[in-house]
Order: sequence, then structure tokens, then C-alpha cells
Amino acid sequence: MNQRAIPYMHLRGGSSKGLYFLAADLPAEASLRDQWLLDIVGRDSRQIDGLGGGDPLSSKVAIVGPATREDADVDYLFVQVVVGENRVDTTPNCGNILAGVGPFAIESGLFPAQDSETRLRVHMVNSGKVCELVLQTPGGAMNYAGNARIDGVPGTSAPVICNYMDVAGSACGSLLPTGNVIDVVDGIEVTCVDNGMPVVVLRATDLGIRGDEPPAELNANNALKQKLQSIRLQLGPKMNLGNVDGAAVPKMCLISAPQQGGVINTRTFIPYQCHTSIGVLGAVSAATACILPGSVAEGIARLVEGNPLQLSVEHPSGEFSVSLDIDRDGDLPVVRQAGLLRTARLLSRGDLYLPESC
Repeated sequence: MNQRAIPYMHLRGGSSKGLYFLAADLPAEASLRDQWLLDIVGRDSRQIDGLGGGDPLSSKVAIVGPATREDADVDYLFVQVVVGENRVDTTPNCGNILAGVGPFAIESGLFPAQDSETRLRVHMVNSGKVCELVLQTPGGAMNYAGNARIDGVPGTSAPVICNYMDVAGSACGSLLPTGNVIDVVDGIEVTCVDNGMPVVVLRATDLGIRGDEPPAELNANNALKQKLQSIRLQLGPKMNLGNVDGAAVPKMCLISAPQQGGVINTRTFIPYQCHTSIGVLGAVSAATACILPGSVAEGIARLVEGNPLQLSVEHPSGEFSVSLDIDRDGDLPVVRQAGLLRTARLLSRGDLYLPESC
């Protein structure tokens, strides 16, 4: 055979899906590994010669291996194959693909399932942070059937609880990467937050839109996209991200008043197209902006009482529920833990094939 066989699993994690690999089955050297992944997922915009779906939500990879730190059970490196650009990005985390890491670790024999419920601590290599996954494992086997429902995914599945521990500054080094609650760029007020994902939060009305438009309408608004790109490029260095031209972060999150009883309504550009939902960690950062006094969300966000604080972040496909355990003793609130509900399902497993040229 003139092709190389590579073991893999294909899982839906949250509202994304990706290819999952044991770290031992891929090259340890990063540049060679990335070339393999480009051939595996697909290098062109259609990804016609790979397993990707021609969309950022289905062009994702998880590399999972034994933990390299004592407070975790496994390591997880997320890789985004950038559709049509023949490159990968390992800067951000992906909370959706993270939801499939636990099932993959159990299915692959990397981590033993317990009876009834399994708790698995995942070291997110991209950010150096830890997330605890709570999985349903009756009889010591992974269960995918259940009554949990998440927007953007048809039907119901067993819940996967994701408890993020101390994720502030995951990519930028601090919760407020610029050191300010408010920055002004091109005459527009913004709040830059990194609580698991670097996000720039902006008022939709400041950009001349309502904030409830369908994503297709916003994607056809070239003037809006040019404004967002100008702001994004200027904020990259200020957020300790450097030149962000073409990078997956920061996400640009336009907010408006909620319409379905949530805390805010969102439209998120990742990075240049408005998506039909919001990412897991993007929702955590957007929700965090809502609790920061003086942020652009003040006067828009409709907060409720409680701790942990239950926040529903609305997006074009529905809503994303975030639970924030908050310490309010300091000058600014500190999120001790962010809890989210996701689901996952094993779609396929076996061998994929790399061309001889790779």
C-alpha cells in the first residue's frame, strides 16, 4: 500500500465536530505534525481531498495524550485547520471540541471509565489551563443517549458538564488584556476580555446595526466587516496577540439587548464571518464582560442575582447557558469557575490514510 494508515476517531463535540488522535499516532515535531493534519483535513477551501467539511466548525482537530502535569489526567491540544488558507492555528482553545475529549479518552483506553459517572481533568495545552469534564458512564462505559439539548444540534444526548478552572488570561495573559475595561478604537468603545477566549465586545448600535440581523445579512455588509477588521488589527498588539491578520482570535462579539429572556444578544465574527452561534469559551468571555462594572455591556446586559450566577447568552441559533462562580471581594469580580453544559457523540472510528507524498 502506498498510503500510511493513521488511527482516528471522528466525534461531534458540542456544536462542532472534529478528528481526534492519540498524540503517539502523530509526529512529535510540530511542523511535520501540522503538514500531516493539512493533508488529513484538506488544504483547499472545499477540503475535497481530506476529511474536513469546508467549514471552520468541521475543520477541527484534537490531539490527546497522557497528562504532563500533576493536576490533570490527560493533555489536549486543539488545532484549527484554517479553511482555504493551507495552514493551521493552535492559538485558541475550542470548548466544543473539548467536550469530545472525555469520550475519546475513554473509547481509546487512555483513561478508565468509572461506574455511573466519570470525572476527567483535562490540561488544555493551548492555554495551560485545566477543565474538569463530568461524563455519564453507567456500567463503566461511555453513554451518549440522554435528555440534554443544546442549541445548534438536533435531538438530545447525554450531558457533558464542563467546569473551567481559572481560565482568565488563557491566551493574552490577563482577564483584561489591554489593562482597561474600556478602550476606544476608531471612535468605537470596546471591552477586551480573555476569560478562556480572547474576545472584543462591542455595542452593535455603535457600528450602525441593530444586533439582531441574520448572519447572512451581516456577512454581506462589507462596510461593517471593514470596520471590525480595522479595530481587530489595532487591538491585536494591545491584547498581547501581535499581528492578528488571519488569526482565529480575537473574536469580535457585537452585543445588543436580549430578546428571549437572556442576559445579552450576540453576533460573533470568527474571525471575519458572522457565525450562526457562539463558541463555548467565547460565551464565557462575553458573559464575563456583562459582570464587569463600566464595560460596554453595562446598561445592555440584564443581570439577575445569585452566585453562581446563571447567564443565558443569546445567539442566532438560540442560547448558551453559562454558570459563573464569582468572587466579588476585589476591585473587579473574579470568576473562580465557569460551568457549561455540552453534549458529544462518537461518529466513526478506524483508520484514515495519508498520501505517500506526505
